[in-house]
Amino acid sequence: MAEPVGPATGAEKVTLNVVDILPGSVWRLGWALEEENVVVVFRGDGHGDVTSERSTLRGGDALYSPTGRTLELRAGDEGLLVYVWRTRLRGDEPRGENPRISSELGNTETQLRGFTGTGEVPARDETAVMNFVFWPGTGSSRLCLHCGTMRPGQTFNVHTHPESEEAFIAFEGRGRFYLEDGWYEAEAGDVLFAPPGVPHGTSYPEEGADAPTFVTCGGPTPFDPVLYARAGVSAEVR
Repeated sequence: MAEPVGPATGAEKVTLNVVDILPGSVWRLGWALEEENVVVVFRGDGHGDVTSERSTLRGGDALYSPTGRTLELRAGDEGLLVYVWRTRLRGDEPRGENPRISSELGNTETQLRGFTGTGEVPARDETAVMNFVFWPGTGSSRLCLHCGTMRPGQTFNVHTHPESEEAFIAFEGRGRFYLEDGWYEAEAGDVLFAPPGVPHGTSYPEEGADAPTFVTCGGPTPFDPVLYARAGVSAEVR
């Protein structure tokens, strides 16, 4: 297990673990009191148990483990490589009544389109689409998981979160991350961490209709209501 984002790197609100589970092996957190967890399968196969709810796992699948639940991942024949977002609750957050436990990065039921950023860098017209995978509307109290899918020439415009830390990864393909004052090349598996108030974004400058997509996933911790307001949906925890 590696920890690219956490206290050792200056993060105070979110920890990101990268966990490589060998074929047939089990990784568990046990009872996660006052802690939320989100898992994304980067590659491999297996299944995940969030207390009594079991989900089959393949690349691109995601799990949400609310506070008070156990989280256990068992690798299949291919092993499992997963990214795990973790956060401690303050204790005053609303709790979802029936939170969504399993989903996938390709879940398109609630999306943000045409995001123009927050003004730190001039916005680009060709904008990416963001899927809301886990968010207050699915019962998440503090963590969220969003997935941005970029086609050639598209950008998720540069923005800041005044109170949130953001940790996200390049899940598929090659593109660019913006952090603080410039663009950086990124490829699948790379991690970006933006503290509160630090401008960040993503882009896919490739050209040509045959170019593969560039996919990123992650989200601000605690969730940023502005993103949901821009999408025209409620930020109330359900």
